[in-house]
Amino acid sequence: MKRLLALLVLLPALGWAAGAKTALDRAPVNPHDKLSLQRGAAIFVNHCLNCHSAAMMRYVRLQELGLTEKQIREHLLFTTDKIGETMSVAMDPAIAKAAFGVVPPDLSLAGRSRSADWLYTYMRSFYRDPASKTGWNNTVFPNVAMPHVLWEYQGDQALQVTSRMDPLTGDTKETRKLVLERPGKMSPLEYEQYTADLVNFLAYMAEPAQASRKQWGILVLFFLAGFFVLTLLLKNEYWKDVK
Repeated sequence: MKRLLALLVLLPALGWAAGAKTALDRAPVNPHDKLSLQRGAAIFVNHCLNCHSAAMMRYVRLQELGLTEKQIREHLLFTTDKIGETMSVAMDPAIAKAAFGVVPPDLSLAGRSRSADWLYTYMRSFYRDPASKTGWNNTVFPNVAMPHVLWEYQGDQALQVTSRMDPLTGDTKETRKLVLERPGKMSPLEYEQYTADLVNFLAYMAEPAQASRKQWGILVLFFLAGFFVLTLLLKNEYWKDVK
């Protein structure tokens, strides 16, 4: 039992150590910001749905974000004619595999499997790499098969690597930094907001009921706290004459 408890205590630390190689930026996601979610849905449909599918997300659910059926049909319904259909991929998987060497994964649960922080950092960590097949690489996902589809908005980044020797230990320490060599159509701040909206939608798509789930969770905790007080009062009433 002691060994089991020690293992349970160490597991979170081991998991943190395994994922500590890449520092992730905090994603400013907000499931209650419907304007951000609407913008994120448009970005996803226009840029991601060309190669990636979202087989567990139906267009009709976008009405929960405040969009009307007419708006969805006119601006977001590109891969099907029915609003009740799922977000299917526009590209043929065979063509995608031939182009990238792998079929692009479904992004329905990417917000949970990868985490919003990982996605937010990933979308801002592409840099030019002539040695790769696509001409792009990523510091969060080295040798990734996906090209930087938003490069026109962010611009071209380069990976700047510097090495220096530690005067105390004599070890060589390497520092990696992304430098914006050619600005894109957006300023760095605008691009951060652009990717934040996209990640916000990906996080929502992975769990559309997360906002209501958290609200219900808070209400249940208040109910349990009130029920505990009533139970304690009832217990005291029953046992007040017992010595």
